[in-house]
Amino acid sequence: MQVFSDFDGTISIQDVTDIVLSCFADSQWEDIEQEWKDGRIGSAECMRRQIPLIRATRHELDALLDTVAIDPGFVAFRDYCSESGLPVTVVSDGVDYFIRHVLALNGIRDLPVIANILTHRGVEGQDTYALAPSAATAGCSAGSGVCKCKVIGGIERQIYIGDGRSDFCVSGRAGLVFAKGKLAEYCRDQGISYIAFDDFTDLIPKMQAALPGIARAPRALLQSSIA
Repeated sequence: MQVFSDFDGTISIQDVTDIVLSCFADSQWEDIEQEWKDGRIGSAECMRRQIPLIRATRHELDALLDTVAIDPGFVAFRDYCSESGLPVTVVSDGVDYFIRHVLALNGIRDLPVIANILTHRGVEGQDTYALAPSAATAGCSAGSGVCKCKVIGGIERQIYIGDGRSDFCVSGRAGLVFAKGKLAEYCRDQGISYIAFDDFTDLIPKMQAALPGIARAPRALLQSSIA
């Protein structure tokens, strides 16, 4: 059994890529975003065209990422899963560099991260960025840069946690789904079994109730998750 969690809007409070694009990208990024929202392009093409529009130095980018907050209950949830023998993997259609930076800022450096790969070049004082799909998860039929279905495929019992559009397809393949936001609406509309959650603070007791065979979290850990 293994836990897979989305990042943007699930572990992070906001969509990190949108924050970066809003602050540093040419305004054209919003037109591209609308094409994706209208269903004319997939998220892989959308982000592949948006990321090169970023106009920021690596230092400026890092300074912005330093301001991104994560769900205050996530560290306790990660610790609970570790003590219960449940490996946790972050799987995101976002940007690996952004995710790893934000997690490291919160003292989390031990989680596998599967996401689109950011490349950076600094030439003659000008920083340029590009995006490439993770080689192991490219070729998504839904047009995503990271095929989440491919990531969890072959693992007998998967627990999936998500909130948005990039989680729709994979929600029908996981053994147990915890959903909020647009993902909860999608699961309800599609008749997909799921457990609703608000944040990681209430995920520990809900996971315990759904999987009674898992070792109960230490009392101190539970207290820290609701403090």
